[in-house]
Order: sequence, then C-alpha cells, then structure tokens
Amino acid sequence: MVVVLETWVVVVILVFSMVLVVSQNLTCNSDDLTGLRGFMSGLEAPIDGWLFANSSSSNNCCKWVGVICDSSSNRIVGLQLPNKRLSGDFSHSIFNLVQLKALNLSHNYLKGPVPISLFHLPHLEVVDLSSNYFNGDIPVSIHLPALQVLDISYNHFNGSLPSGLCVNSTRIRDLRFAVNYFTGIIPPQFVYCISLEHLSMASNFLTGVIPDMLFRLPRLQELAIQDNRFTSLMEPGNFSSRLVSLDVSSNRLSGNIPDVFHNFPNLSYFSAHSNNLSGVMPRSLLNSPTISSLIFGNNSLDGSVEFNCTMMVSLTSLDLGSNNFSGTIPASLASCRKLKAINLSRNKLMGQIPESFKHFESLSHLSLSNCSLSNLSASLRILQHCPNLTVLLLTMNFYAEQLPSDDDLQFKSLKALVIANCRLTGSVPLWLSGLTQLQLLDFSWNDLTGTIPAYLGDFKSLFYLDLSNNSLSGEIPKSLTQLTSLISRDISLEEPSPDLPFFKKQNTIARGLHYRQIMSFPPSIDLSGNHLTGPIWPEFGGLKKLHVLDLRKNNLSGTIPSSLSGMRNIETLDLSYNNLTGTIPPSLVKLSFLSKFSVAFNNLSGIVPFGGQFTTFTNASFEGNRGLCGGIYTCESRTIPDSTGGKPKKKTGKGVWFENGMAALTGFGTGFIVTVISLLVVPRIKGTH
Repeated sequence: MVVVLETWVVVVILVFSMVLVVSQNLTCNSDDLTGLRGFMSGLEAPIDGWLFANSSSSNNCCKWVGVICDSSSNRIVGLQLPNKRLSGDFSHSIFNLVQLKALNLSHNYLKGPVPISLFHLPHLEVVDLSSNYFNGDIPVSIHLPALQVLDISYNHFNGSLPSGLCVNSTRIRDLRFAVNYFTGIIPPQFVYCISLEHLSMASNFLTGVIPDMLFRLPRLQELAIQDNRFTSLMEPGNFSSRLVSLDVSSNRLSGNIPDVFHNFPNLSYFSAHSNNLSGVMPRSLLNSPTISSLIFGNNSLDGSVEFNCTMMVSLTSLDLGSNNFSGTIPASLASCRKLKAINLSRNKLMGQIPESFKHFESLSHLSLSNCSLSNLSASLRILQHCPNLTVLLLTMNFYAEQLPSDDDLQFKSLKALVIANCRLTGSVPLWLSGLTQLQLLDFSWNDLTGTIPAYLGDFKSLFYLDLSNNSLSGEIPKSLTQLTSLISRDISLEEPSPDLPFFKKQNTIARGLHYRQIMSFPPSIDLSGNHLTGPIWPEFGGLKKLHVLDLRKNNLSGTIPSSLSGMRNIETLDLSYNNLTGTIPPSLVKLSFLSKFSVAFNNLSGIVPFGGQFTTFTNASFEGNRGLCGGIYTCESRTIPDSTGGKPKKKTGKGVWFENGMAALTGFGTGFIVTVISLLVVPRIKGTH
C-alpha cells in the first residue's frame, strides 16, 4: 500500500509540474493539433469540448478537457481522459505528441491494438491504459527512456511479456500487467528493472519457474503474481530482498516451502493460498519478526501448528485453513499480542480450545470450522473472555453435543456467530439475547427443538438469520418482521479481515459459497426445514431490504399475504411444502428482482399471476397444488366422482386440460363426420333415388 501511494504521489507531482494553461489565449502547436485530430478520429463519438476550427491559429486546445500544456513551449505534455466513456480505436497519430509526458486513458471502452508509436515517445513518464478492451501484443522493441509508470491491467492483451521493456527504460518504478492474457515465462531481461518498486502480473497465463532475479531486484517492494500457472517458487540461496508484499496464490506451486525467509527482512504480507504446497512450515518463516499477514489456506501442508510468538511480534492475520495440519490448537497463539484473525478450519485438529485463549485480548476473528473439536460448552466459556471477538465460526464440530443454555455467557462484541451442521441438541438459548451487536446468526443443520425466541427481533443490526433444518416448532415470532436492518439497512460495520474467508454451507454434500466479508451475505431469513406452524405474517411485507425469505418444508397455514409485494428487494421467496391455501396474490408480479420463487406442494387454488418475473418461472414453482391454473394449466374444471367411492373430486391441472381437450377433439370429430355425411353421402343417396 505504501508503494502504491508513493507511485501515485509521483504521478500527481508529474501532472502538477506541468503548467495547465487556462488563462492565456495560446494556440496549439500544429503537430499537436494533428495528433489530437487523429486521436479523436479513431473514437466512435467526439470528446465534449474538443472543437476543431478550420485554421490552426483559432484552436486553443490547451483549454480543452483533459489537455495539459507546458506554459513555456506551448506543447501538449499531458492527456488526462480517464472515465470519459470513450469508445473506439487508439489512433497511431499519438506519435505527433512528441512532448507528451503523461497519458491516462483508463476506465474507458477503447479497443483494438495499441499503436507501436506510443512505445517510442521519448518524454513519456506515466502511461495508464487500464480497464479498457485493448488487445494484441506489446512490442518487444520499446524505447521509453523516461518511463516511470506503466499500467495496462484489466485489458485483453496477449502474447509474451515485453522483454525489452527495462532494457531501455531503466527508470520504471511501477509495472502493472494484471488481468490480461499474457503467456510464457517472465523474461530474464527483467533483471534490468533496477528501479522497479511495484510489479503486478496477476491473473494471466504465465508459466514456468518464478525466477530468483525478481527477489533480488534492489528496490522491489511489492510483487503480485497470483492466479497464473507458475510451478516453482524459489531456490534456496543467499540474497537479500527488499520485498514487503509477496502474493503467489492460486498458481500450481508444489513441493515444500523453501526455508529462505531470513533473506526477506522486510516481508510483511505473504500469500500462497490455493496451491499444492506440502510438508511443514519452514522455520525461517515461523520466526519472522516482520510478517503481519500469513496466508497458506487450501494447500496440503501437514504437521502440527507451531508458532514462535516471541519472534513473530508483527503477526496480525493467520490463514492455514484447508490443509492437513494435525494435533491440537496451539496454546501459544494467545501470546501473539497483535494477532487478530485466525483461520484453522478444515484441518485435522482435535481436542478443545486452549484455556490460554481466555487472555487472547487481540483476537477478533476466529474460524475453526470442520475440525474435530469437542466440548462446546467449555469452548464458549473460554472464548467469552476475548473482549474484541467479533466473528466466531465453529461449524461442523462438537458432534451431537448440547447447545449450552448457561445464562451467564456473554459475547458483547460478537457480530457473527456460526455454529452450523453440528447436530447439536437443546434449544435456542437465552444467553443469545445479550448479543446486542449481532448481525449474522447461523444455527442451521442441527437438532434444536422448542420455539424461535421473540427476542431475535430486537437485534437492531441482525440482517442474516439461518435456523434452517432443525426441529423448531410453534409460530414464527412476529417480532422478526420488525428487524430494523431489514427495514432500513444502514449498518456501520468494521469489516472482517479480508484474509479470513467465511464458509456458508448450502446443502448436505458440503458444497457451498465462500464469503470474505459479513456484508457479502445477502440479507436473509431462512427458517426452512422445521416444524413451524401458524400464518405467514403480513408484516413481512415491510422488510424492504430483505433478499431471501425461505420458509419451505414447514407446516405453515393460512393464505399468502398480498403485502409481501412490499419486499421490493426480494430475490428468493420459497414457501413450498407447507399447508397454505387461497390464491397467489397478483401483487407479487411487482417484485422485479425475484429470481427464485416456489409455492409448490401446498393447497393453493385460482389463477397463477402472469407478468413481471412470473413469466420466467417454470412449472416446478407451482406443482403439487391441485387447484392452481394458468400457464400450461387450463382454468376450466369440473367435479367428478371419486373412483374409490369417496367424495367427488375436482379435476384440475393437466387432467382437466386432457379431459377438456379430448372432449373438444371428440366434439370436433363428431361434427366433422356429420358434416361429411350430410355433404357427400346424403346427396348420393338422394341421387340414386
């Protein structure tokens, strides 16, 4: 981050060092004017304020939008046109702007190849073409002796990285190639990038070994090469790197992590998640006094989790989730005085949460999901002493234990609590009522019984409630229809660490969605898969910020309130597998964001509404309701005797369509035959007589 800020300070200084001529009546240099005219000719629409007169003497282009001129020479030295919705091609006439120092065309809709002439402007210092649709190769031969910043990220460039870039441009401080289609290896000529401080090549298709020479560049502080196809990290050796941030995540790295981190005396951020690294954590890394964020999730690392907190005095975020670590949770972690976020989920850890965590004052985010931990009651009694604990994820542990009902448990700072898929018994405890800052609560896939407590509706910040797949009974508390954050969501939240992913379990086969921040979860109420009875409260319609309402697979009765049309942001509304009666309110067609809807297998009748999102729903959304009609169902019906001798049945749906259709076809056939006989057969009979 420091390097990025320093880079943009350089850009700002460069721009402000160019004098913007707005008060003098100066005319354009003829070559510059030709360059601007050619540039605009490649665009699909003119730039507002760029007016070309018949003679060059009447064109004061130094006053035009985005044009920066030097006051002494009256030459164009800057072209600043970011976020101008420009579309079209990049004209080669840019070579006419021979005094150009800064070019910013970022965040537009420009396409096609970049003219080769751009890479031969002798005074060009800053180039930002990011976030466009440029494609093609970057030329091998580049002559930009003054270049300091080059950003071509978020485009469609392909081919190899330009090998000649730093050969003739030794002043480059910032190179950004991220999110393109570059292939091949990192050119060995990058060894000449002796002034480079920031290098980003993330999200391309680069292959091979990550060359050691990158780590030896004398000024390089940030290296981002994640999301490529590199296969090897680095070889052990003696060198000294100035790297502060290193991201090699989401590659194809395998084997052991090299024990070379004594060569990185300034390294603060190191991410290598989502590779195939194996073995144990290297000792030089576990004794680093500068490491702040250490992210090794989703690898095949094993052994015990051991950290020397006496040495790791800067550690704030630790992600070792989804590995093969075994043993117990180390008690020594509590002595890492700055450690805030820990993710040890999806490992082979067992035992209990250490008593030392009672004194873990810095801990704010803890994920221990999908391990083999035991004694939930003791764990909660220990963790309640962590004064800054904000997020607690304990899913898939404590199998078949009882959810403790201790009234004295207190988690005053907790904003997210997830203890799902543990098959816990008991009921929703009273101590939850003290979690006044709670925003996300997930107790799904347990065996909880009893009723849903009304106090949940008093949580002013609660916007995500999942109690699905339990054995809860009774009515839905009407207080849930008064959740403040779902009526007018305005939550002030300090986000969780971006390096600590949440895991939301979606079904019984362990497939799910990953969320890295609380606010990434859609505002939801999921009470499905219980034994709830009673009505669907009309007051649910007041939850204007709700995105998901899932009440399926209960025993709810009554009608569907027409006021549900007030949930104007609802995306999922599932009321299937209940005992609902009456009709589907036509007002629901007003729900313009509704993408998933089901009232299947109820006792509904009447006409299925037509219009809005309802035109996109299939038969599966309405099946199992004998009285519904509309769409592929005919709305005609008739009563027929029950073949079993019981009460008469009313035929509806496909049966009615079939019977009425067959009756119509039979009537048509009979009429057709009678007509043929009267027109053809009868006259012939008369003729014979």
